[in-house]
Amino acid sequence: MSGAASTLRDYLTTPTPRSRRHAALQRAWLAWRRLRNNPTAMAGLGIIVLIVLVAAFAPWIATHSPFEQNLNNRLAPPSAAHWLGTDEFGRDVYSRLVYGSRVALRIIGLVTVITGPIGLLIGAIAGYAGGWVDAALMRITDIFLAFPRLILALALTSALGPNIDNAILAIGITGWPPLARLARAETLTIRASDFIAAARVIGASATRIVVGHVMPLCMPSLIVRLTLDMAGVILIAAGLGFLGLGAQPPQPEWGAMIAAGRKFVFDQWWIAAIPGIAICVLSLGFNLFGDGLRDALDPKTHS
Repeated sequence: MSGAASTLRDYLTTPTPRSRRHAALQRAWLAWRRLRNNPTAMAGLGIIVLIVLVAAFAPWIATHSPFEQNLNNRLAPPSAAHWLGTDEFGRDVYSRLVYGSRVALRIIGLVTVITGPIGLLIGAIAGYAGGWVDAALMRITDIFLAFPRLILALALTSALGPNIDNAILAIGITGWPPLARLARAETLTIRASDFIAAARVIGASATRIVVGHVMPLCMPSLIVRLTLDMAGVILIAAGLGFLGLGAQPPQPEWGAMIAAGRKFVFDQWWIAAIPGIAICVLSLGFNLFGDGLRDALDPKTHS
């Protein structure tokens, strides 16, 4: 086992990579080593991994059904039977919190799938093509940026209908413009590089250059930005749920749980406070991890 580990370490640390894939693996290994040496980043990663594990093992971790009502035990304080108390319908707050992590991670994952490719593609095309293509795409981007993201998401969700899928779509549609701006700025720098000129000389098409060279080089910056944006996504999703435009009852969603508990915040504080703490902790995890990821992937900060 130690011999295999030593061989792998030699493969990842050799000064002369043998292929593009080898070089990419070396960069990833070095980035992980820098990330591992950042305690705040590892704390953020630990929070994210913990939430993922909670969501994955929710049926085994939860002590009750998140939907089961018991009106005879409504608004019960935290106890051995209900670790975080019960809500106005007698449902176990802890179990709903555990299952709510699945909803939060689903929103984060699907919003990332929507915003990442759209922002990267639009930004890379605008930056590489220039001219009227750049002007047209950036003016469309400016229109989206002119509206506060939460307000635009509220308007889209209201038009599409209040449910979790439409909320995810609305958050995704409103989230790509900053990524497009970032990808465009990266592309403007990359397209002036010598290797791009060499690719043109040997006859590479614009599509091949953008897809094969420009977009992969924009990925590190976009990954960092996406990670840092996740806190905002969580808060917007919780805001939509709080206003009744996101997940619909009886689905356990943290924003909707806060909305249901706001009527009892002075006497039965746990109903609203517990999901609010969960939102803060998950947002903090993504912020800490995003800051560390930025330091690990930024070549300007390393010799």
